[in-house]
Amino acid sequence: MLLDGTRWILNRHFPSCEGRKLRPQGKVRIIQYCSLHTPRVVLNDEFVKADCSFPWFPVHSIRMEILGKEWKPGDGVILADGAWGTEFLKRGLTQGNPAEEWNLTKPKEVQTIAREYLLAGSRIILTNTFGGTRFQLERHGLGAKVREINRIGASLTREVCEGSAITAGDIGPSGKLYIMGEVSEEELFEAFQEQAEALKEGGAQWIVVETMTDIGEMEIAVKAAASTGLPVVASMTYERNPTGYRTFMGHSPEDAVAAALKAGAFCIGANCGSGVDTYVELASVLRSLTDRPVWIKANAGLPELVDGKPRYRMDPETYARYVPSLVEAGVDFIGGCCGTSPAFIRKMAETIRDHLFFR
Repeated sequence: MLLDGTRWILNRHFPSCEGRKLRPQGKVRIIQYCSLHTPRVVLNDEFVKADCSFPWFPVHSIRMEILGKEWKPGDGVILADGAWGTEFLKRGLTQGNPAEEWNLTKPKEVQTIAREYLLAGSRIILTNTFGGTRFQLERHGLGAKVREINRIGASLTREVCEGSAITAGDIGPSGKLYIMGEVSEEELFEAFQEQAEALKEGGAQWIVVETMTDIGEMEIAVKAAASTGLPVVASMTYERNPTGYRTFMGHSPEDAVAAALKAGAFCIGANCGSGVDTYVELASVLRSLTDRPVWIKANAGLPELVDGKPRYRMDPETYARYVPSLVEAGVDFIGGCCGTSPAFIRKMAETIRDHLFFR
């Protein structure tokens, strides 16, 4: 099922262009492509020579803005990116300051992170706009720059991704407790729509609504994002407790999936949370609830505070060991959240390649 002959591109993640050969399983049409070489087709079960070190990826990851809403489970596995927040902290961002401001003040640093994920194997890369709603930016005196920050944030990622990966506009929680009446539905919709429109203007091809814990806020964000006409991913954050998986606000996966699809999401998923080990079971739950694509971006375990900064103990090799289980659970888009890095994505790319083609 995963080796759909006309759909797979194998830019194998090999250390050099020294002629290592790979015989794919079965009679598979393989398109060999990367940004450095001309695409060519190898028919049936011929040997395939690896001619560059650029990571492999499925063809859909280049054309997903066309195929997005028609994507079906089983069409392939695509790597998304990893954490952005912890990458900014490594580069000098002070805890509590908005990373989104770097779109204006340090654009090259933002693009460096996107580029490192691209080279590691990510084929869906988010924008640096997680806290880009008016409500979040106003806390830092940036309310007048909402559209500029989001538009430029999208354009920075798009410049890096062009022709090689999908630019996914990132929308996180508003920071307002909608469930407690801190903000009206109309105000929340307008804020999310403002952000989504600016992301589209900047070149975003998807919108990812992520790290949501309140179904009501998620529904409004998805509707606002869907109003742009772009494919929308709806991702909630869950923890496991004695009654099963629940968001911080107490919502179940069953309720969240139903609400996300009704609001217009083409893909549902989960991100952040307590760690990738607990999200394998959650992935199976989500897969059982829908025939739409499933998205998983888990944390690298639980953090510890070291010198005032969060530190995650899980290493790339340990994290990547869970990837085959996520693939077997039926996950379509796999990435990482807090504590992960380009090194994690690179190891995940190697693991997926080996799991699919060297079993």
